[in-house]
Amino acid sequence: MPTKTMEDLFLDGIKDIYYAERKIIAGLKKMIRGAEAQDLKAAFDKHLQETEGQVERLVQVFELLGKPARGKTCPAIDGILEEGQEILEEFKGSPALDAGLLAAAQAVEHYEIARYGTLKSWAMQLGKNDVAKLLDQTLAEETKTDQALTQLADAKVNREGKIKAA
Repeated sequence: MPTKTMEDLFLDGIKDIYYAERKIIAGLKKMIRGAEAQDLKAAFDKHLQETEGQVERLVQVFELLGKPARGKTCPAIDGILEEGQEILEEFKGSPALDAGLLAAAQAVEHYEIARYGTLKSWAMQLGKNDVAKLLDQTLAEETKTDQALTQLADAKVNREGKIKAA
């Protein structure tokens, strides 16, 4: 068996995040339908549009690498999205639903931030500066989305879930 290289590890990571982003699109659509607060629905919809652009950016990454755009199953994102689905089912109609969905969305964001940060670093180490720039664009979007979700949670969603329950 040939020795695996950093290039192989990097490509596996790109395949992993490509799979993850495509699964996240499906998850966001469910969360938009399930959320109750209009501003939360709007935040999820905005991120859905961004995520579709991020998938297109990953296709560009594959092109730059001279590889077909193909995903690799990512058990981590599957598990995170499954938790979000459980919240949708178990808290439907509950005052805490939106707070739970927002928390699930942030778990996704934190996974993406970790993955994109690592991939950007590896791309730079491998001298793939054009790829690193594309990954950095997505990293910046993910970080901004996480900050916006935190603000929404603190300013409204978490407070409303608590007030309604009292």
